[in-house]
Amino acid sequence: MKKKLSQKQESILEFISSFLDDHQFPPTVRDIQNGCDISSTSVVDYNLRILQREEYIRRQSEVSRGIELLRDSSGREARPDNVVAVPVFGSIAAGDPLHIPGTGTSRSEADETIDLPMFLTRGNPDVFAVRVKGESMIDALVADGDLVLLEPAVDAHNGEMVAAEINGEEVTLKHFFMKNGTVTLQPANSTMEPIIVPAETVQVRGKVVGVVRSMYN
Repeated sequence: MKKKLSQKQESILEFISSFLDDHQFPPTVRDIQNGCDISSTSVVDYNLRILQREEYIRRQSEVSRGIELLRDSSGREARPDNVVAVPVFGSIAAGDPLHIPGTGTSRSEADETIDLPMFLTRGNPDVFAVRVKGESMIDALVADGDLVLLEPAVDAHNGEMVAAEINGEEVTLKHFFMKNGTVTLQPANSTMEPIIVPAETVQVRGKVVGVVRSMYN
């Protein structure tokens, strides 16, 4: 059974976690001293030794930023540095348009979050995900049940795969083309017809940066 942490030790853990989120590298002992308003670096080092003994952190003593966070103060395992939590905002139709409440809004409105390797988001902290319904993008290797990763956007180049809002209500996943004031939202399925609408009725909500395949596909 792990020893109950002191308030100072909990504060140090919270600071390390926050520092990692902000900088993508761990703090030094001096950073912790200043960030937690601790009287000396020796007091920081004493508490870090306890946190290491209790397996909340791992330290490389010969490295100034050699602190690895293993778990938070509640005992939950810490997320690896190369993994990010991506918010999932409902579903998006790859066939007929579908309303998606909350897409592109606050992360707190997400239906869930999913931990993904950082390379899938291309380092963009604003990337969000929606789950695909339908088969209209199947020839672009996007199938029913897959998660598409999108970065927020308000415009797109011809040919890009986007989440496009139509008439301020419905959002669909298609390839985007615009010419002479008309937008064509083109499916990647030869059996389906494109959606052709006036440009003023379409708003790009996000551009696809990655796809996470469903285990059932």
